[in-house]
Amino acid sequence: MSQFDYIKDIAKYGLENDREKLLASLNELIEHSKNTKKLNLAIQLQSILKDSIRQEQNKHLVKVGSPHHLQRINDIETDDLILEKITSDYTLENIIGDNIIKSELSFFIQEHASSELLRKYELPIANKVFLHGPSGCGKTLASYVIAGELQKMMIVVNLGAIVSSKLGETSKNLAKIFKKASSEDCIIFIDEFDSLGKIRDYSQDHGEMKRVVNTILQLFDYLPQSSMLIAASNQIDMIDSALLRRFDVNLKFNLPNEEQILALIKLTLKNGKYRFDKPNELSRVVKDSLGLSYYSIQKTIITAIKRSLFESQGKKTRSISIVIQTQLWSELINAEKEALRSSL
Repeated sequence: MSQFDYIKDIAKYGLENDREKLLASLNELIEHSKNTKKLNLAIQLQSILKDSIRQEQNKHLVKVGSPHHLQRINDIETDDLILEKITSDYTLENIIGDNIIKSELSFFIQEHASSELLRKYELPIANKVFLHGPSGCGKTLASYVIAGELQKMMIVVNLGAIVSSKLGETSKNLAKIFKKASSEDCIIFIDEFDSLGKIRDYSQDHGEMKRVVNTILQLFDYLPQSSMLIAASNQIDMIDSALLRRFDVNLKFNLPNEEQILALIKLTLKNGKYRFDKPNELSRVVKDSLGLSYYSIQKTIITAIKRSLFESQGKKTRSISIVIQTQLWSELINAEKEALRSSL
């Protein structure tokens, strides 16, 4: 059977309200997805199925204080703390940056791919990664690469819901997230980690931030090695040193140099659908791009592609690729730098 056939069966049994056949078809689709290397689809379907079964078990009347009752409350509360549950198709090939970063990520991924071997020799498995550096330089992308390479579900933490003005509530929320990650062997991703892990001698935290940091330290120590935490921050100087020491991998991301900007251009245009009208002028625009982040540079390239595409509509051309106006990209680069200067 093809994926299309399984989907038809799932729709049919769903509309007929035949739960037994629906679950059987869904499990068959999960196995089919694994066998055809569509692992992200399999992971997503497994997560949906697991959540559905747990909700089914807990939706009936239950005794207050029973395990099912506590699980129901925990699911409701945890859902609010999660911004997104995602899988990823990104691989190490999507990373552009220092060779040190690529190498460290590769070793980290290898550790988890070889976890059985390490356990055999009673060796610890690194599972806490800290990514820091300027905004837009690949920290979030690196987390997607780890999730993609290891085919793990990643929970993106909703900081707005985690942090609470109520005494002790932030620590409780963090404990719930770590507990969920432990039960599902998934990745926790916390962006802007400095808002949680501030140095404990700040004069205005009135002891609450100290409690939060102490809670995180305890959660770090008891995080199962099959689960992992990825934290990212633009402000490493604000983070408590005791927390920084607990991370197994600490990677600094920098603004791209000329060689890395050229690699970003090549990666962005790799499908061959786009080319610059004046490739000889690229080196000048690349030099003008220095000081911008990967994100900003790629954003201007994509904007240049879209505007060039709009202008090409209606014009007769034999080219099978979209011609990007180099001068337009140059203008967008300068506008981006000016916008960033104005925001400082």
